[in-house]
Amino acid sequence: MKAIERKEKSKKIKLELNVSNEKFILGGVEINRGVNITINLDLPKLYNTPTQLPVRVIRGKKDGPVVFISAAIHGDELNGIEIIRRLRKLNILKRLKGTLVLVPIVNVYGIMTLSRYLPDRRDLNRSFPGNNKGSLASRVAKIFFNEIVTKCDLGIDLHTASIHKSNLPQIRTNIDNEYTFRLAKSFGAPVVLHSELRDGSLRSVAQEEGVPILLYEAGEALRFDEGCIRIGVHGIVNVLRENNMLPKVLSKKTKKTPIITKTSQWVRSTESGMLRTIKALGDTVKKDEVIAYIDEPLDDESFEIKSPFDGVIIGKSEIPLVQAGDAVFHIGKFRNLEIAEDKIEYFNEDAMESSEFHELNDEDIIE
Repeated sequence: MKAIERKEKSKKIKLELNVSNEKFILGGVEINRGVNITINLDLPKLYNTPTQLPVRVIRGKKDGPVVFISAAIHGDELNGIEIIRRLRKLNILKRLKGTLVLVPIVNVYGIMTLSRYLPDRRDLNRSFPGNNKGSLASRVAKIFFNEIVTKCDLGIDLHTASIHKSNLPQIRTNIDNEYTFRLAKSFGAPVVLHSELRDGSLRSVAQEEGVPILLYEAGEALRFDEGCIRIGVHGIVNVLRENNMLPKVLSKKTKKTPIITKTSQWVRSTESGMLRTIKALGDTVKKDEVIAYIDEPLDDESFEIKSPFDGVIIGKSEIPLVQAGDAVFHIGKFRNLEIAEDKIEYFNEDAMESSEFHELNDEDIIE
């Protein structure tokens, strides 16, 4: 309990310092108020090729919190790159209080080969806080953590599902933390999922440093998803508004709270064969309801996959070939299925309506 109180105290002290601090320095460059600048941080060379981490810093004319938004920590997760591209074009950022640090591609090595991992086959999101004398992943983690994370009050980390899987748009955070829970609900994703910390993950190590992080999971690796992207852009703006960094707007539309769940479970295949799903991402399911079949390619036998409880499908496999033990459906536990259906429909429809930001409406929708 005392450790938690120390972390909360450290976060509050840090926020007060950054709000009142007139200087903001990143990569050795002092960034004044009202400046929008790209800074390239040196990374370890890729073999003998110089490699850099591009960072866009947008500092408002008035002081306020410092927030980083990162994407592509896994090199095959692309939705976040597009979310940040659209975000930085918004005219509303001219009224920003505080500082935004945008890092659209953290794993610059992995994205070159469309790989989740770095060339040393390590997962960057299990390598924090890193070490200047460690592996390539550890060195990159150290640079990102020291140069960006430790200088911020809050982070929003953008992800998709892993290869051949897809995720319903969802915010993962510690819902027992009043501050992050409030921001998570304000984001406007259909689901808020309580997520335990993993050793070596950015969120785990950042929290120890007193920097809370919201994790946005949406869509599929190596694919753009228009709905996921729109929810992501609006979600970040909502969080900045909730954090008093952007002006709030009065909306006549009644906002709904997302589905909030503390429990989720991956349902695994009990057999090998061809997966025939009959439930889709975002569907509600009842306990013991059949959600898929596994068919044997050279036989007439089929095996049922059933839901372990009432809930909502928040992640699923997108490949029809499965081995026994493969994760097939990720189900968030939620008892009132009628309310769940209503909320998911509301958030999905809201995402595809015309945006309040005209510059986004002028762009063609990604098909």
